[in-house]
Amino acid sequence: MAKIAGILGKKVGMTQLFDAKGDVHPATVLQAGPCVITQHKTQAKDGYEAAQIGLVEFVKLSRLPKPIQGHLAKHNLPPVRFVREVPLEVEEKPQADGGGIKAGSRVLVDIFDGEKFVDVTGVSKGRGFQGVVKRHHFRGGPKSHGSMFQIPGSIGSSAFPSRVFKGMRMSGHMGHERVTVRNLRVLGVDKDDNLLVVEGSVPGPNGGYLVIVKAKKPPRERRGFAGATTVDPLKAAKRAAKKA
Repeated sequence: MAKIAGILGKKVGMTQLFDAKGDVHPATVLQAGPCVITQHKTQAKDGYEAAQIGLVEFVKLSRLPKPIQGHLAKHNLPPVRFVREVPLEVEEKPQADGGGIKAGSRVLVDIFDGEKFVDVTGVSKGRGFQGVVKRHHFRGGPKSHGSMFQIPGSIGSSAFPSRVFKGMRMSGHMGHERVTVRNLRVLGVDKDDNLLVVEGSVPGPNGGYLVIVKAKKPPRERRGFAGATTVDPLKAAKRAAKKA
């Protein structure tokens, strides 16, 4: 039976959480859903398996473009502004009806129950036109009097090749790009308020739209390394010294 492996949401904001050991963890609160399936892409008709879902919000139908209104009217769906495709988890023997995935079905945050890591995709904050020091982390020139600190320096070549190569790092538009942050640890799932708490930061401003999917390549946790079973050698040595 096929299952949806992702959901749409918004960035609520950042906070910090303390674990049982007293260590602080930076956390981001995400509004994950509720979403509705607007279309099921099949291998026979579209050439691939996916689900097109939309984030349910309070939006007027008249505010949506006419093609979107007609697309939603086919299945009598509520008006949605943010629509994206998310992958499916298909079993070895897929069912002919798509495993119960059909337009109009709801997608809630409970799909992440038992998941340890997720991948989050969003649009980063726009920084406008920036120089090479801020955009590409150039060191810059001397900061003494009479020097021009924020300039890139020479970029061209001599007689050969007498041109600037493509991809030269220069000043330009910074930010407002599609960014994916992978393997964010899931700290909590709130089914009542459709909230998902992940460890770390996600791209975009507060209120920005996000695509949240189950991690494609989650990190492998080994015994004795990162995780709850990790032993701090310094603390272990101190405890052993006190016992002695």
